[in-house]
Amino acid sequence: MQRKTMAHKGCGLREELSAIVPYLEEMKKRKVERWNQILDVIGKIKKISSEIRPADFVPFKAPVDQSDLSCRRLEELRMELQSLEKEKSERLKQVMDYLNTLHSLCKVLAVDFKQTISDVHPSLDEDGVPMNISNTTIERLALAIQRLRETKIERMQKLQDLSSTMLELWNLMDTPIEEQQSFQNITCNIAASEPEITEANALSIDVMNFVEAEVLRLEQLKVSKMKDLVLKKQTELEEHRRRAHLVGDEHYATQFNIEAIEAVINVVIVCFIAGAIDPSLLLEQIEAYIATVKEDAFSRKDILERVERWLNACEEEAWLEDYSKDDNRYNAGRGAHIMLKRAEKARVLVNKIPGIVDVLTNKVIAWEKERGTEFTYDGVSLLSMLDDYRIVREEKEQEKKRQRDQKKLEDQFKAEQELLYGSKPSPSSRSNSGKKLTRNPSAGTNRRLSVGGGPVRTPKSLTPQ
Repeated sequence: MQRKTMAHKGCGLREELSAIVPYLEEMKKRKVERWNQILDVIGKIKKISSEIRPADFVPFKAPVDQSDLSCRRLEELRMELQSLEKEKSERLKQVMDYLNTLHSLCKVLAVDFKQTISDVHPSLDEDGVPMNISNTTIERLALAIQRLRETKIERMQKLQDLSSTMLELWNLMDTPIEEQQSFQNITCNIAASEPEITEANALSIDVMNFVEAEVLRLEQLKVSKMKDLVLKKQTELEEHRRRAHLVGDEHYATQFNIEAIEAVINVVIVCFIAGAIDPSLLLEQIEAYIATVKEDAFSRKDILERVERWLNACEEEAWLEDYSKDDNRYNAGRGAHIMLKRAEKARVLVNKIPGIVDVLTNKVIAWEKERGTEFTYDGVSLLSMLDDYRIVREEKEQEKKRQRDQKKLEDQFKAEQELLYGSKPSPSSRSNSGKKLTRNPSAGTNRRLSVGGGPVRTPKSLTPQ
């Protein structure tokens, strides 16, 4: 009975072993698969870590062995791999952005792009080799971009300064448009900002040298034409002064006369060759004086317009004086009606002269009070001209009144004589009958005002005749 029991137990162990062996083989297989999965993940982690970490970086603080092959451990490794892959993707994107920026800068500056990125890291320019995206590579790319951007800004500012100088010289010397066409793609960026300049070779060394050579040529041409340019500016200055009825002082007369200009030009040319002075110094002085004259002319514009109106009225007043003394003015001759119409208009305008003078005087007084200087017209105080006109006008009015009173007395005396002796023509009246009244030679005489020793234009008469 005991032997049978033992036989039954032995049979049971073999059956149990036979039942356990498949499970054991399955567990071994799953262990190998799990270990291979872990090894695969670890391999990927090490590969990515080698690309994005420094060479001495150790991805695992604790050694990885087969002591822990749990799903939890595999999931931890996969999470770490996912984090590294995300970091790698971000780094790749950053590196590509840096490379695009670097390529754009190299294109504008005409710098070898491949050599530039190869200097940063050789893997950036090698096909089939994983691109190094470590912190060191990214930092070097950022430094390269910063260096090239600083170079771009420096060249851009220099080129814009050269372009501005070139445009000024072209304008100064009336350079034909045809000669300016070859620089059009350069001058169009004269006011551009750094991001707006993206054309290939726009800031290359060759372009910089090209513009520098043109500016140097124009500067040399400018020096050779300095005398003509200065005399042209002097003529422009005198024209502005003439229009504004301004007269130069002694300082201006000595500083800007022909002899002084020629002497200064000779000095400027010598100093320019020696590199000690800007040849545009004299031109800048004259241009500054022109700007001052323009400013003065603008402040005088309203008064000058009223002065012209007054002077024109004075001319009409002088003409009306002459016309009134012509005994034949009412004869039905050819064109007599035209002269009559003009006389009517002249009388209307002459009657407005006192009002014009009063308003003009108030304007001049206000102008002088505001600016603290005397208002001159071709070198003569305008207020004194107006005062002189008033005085002479009053004298003429008094003279006319005296003549009317004298004529009245003469007519009264003649009437008394006719009552006593009867009407009898006098020899003088017979001799003067039919004669045309001659024009007063003093009427309409131009008033001459001395400005710097020479006469200037003045109205036909500043006073009523």
